[in-house]
Amino acid sequence: MTSFEEAETEETAACLHMTFYHPCQENKMMFHCLNFCKREQVRADEMVKFGRDCNICHYKLMDARVSRIQFALQFYRRLNSSQCCFEIKNMSKKTKLMVDQTELGYLNKIDLPWKCIICFGDYQILAEIQEGESVDYFETQLHLAEVPILQEKCLSSLHPIQENGISSSFFPSQGKSPMECDENE
Repeated sequence: MTSFEEAETEETAACLHMTFYHPCQENKMMFHCLNFCKREQVRADEMVKFGRDCNICHYKLMDARVSRIQFALQFYRRLNSSQCCFEIKNMSKKTKLMVDQTELGYLNKIDLPWKCIICFGDYQILAEIQEGESVDYFETQLHLAEVPILQEKCLSSLHPIQENGISSSFFPSQGKSPMECDENE
């Protein structure tokens, strides 16, 4: 056997891609402590904190309007499944955290969707989870957006107007399986 054949199987790690945007990012440099475009390994049992406290937070946002700990992410695996997930928890007493359309108050937490937008104050963060097998660690990769994420999402989700003049985006149930109903309803 060669050393290649004897080598341990390489396992991939789940990766949380996060794209950051703030309207004053060029002037205020609130992201200058973040390491963009380089993957970083994080132990699976570590709760990753975002905020302005350099002693507590793994990812520091240099802005006096950000809480000492703004929010935290916890990596976990679902029971009887190999699926990796992240849980997001609002750690700010003063600022609500929006995850897509869900508002989180202080100490509220939810599972992070596979792709979502996290907002607080003027901050916008696009979070995307990439699957992996490792149970010992996960990776983060941070990116910087040039344009507002919400604006980009709104522009990309525009649908053509149908001939009847009604936009299909007004019907949130479109694309879901049809529901059976009585014709008299």
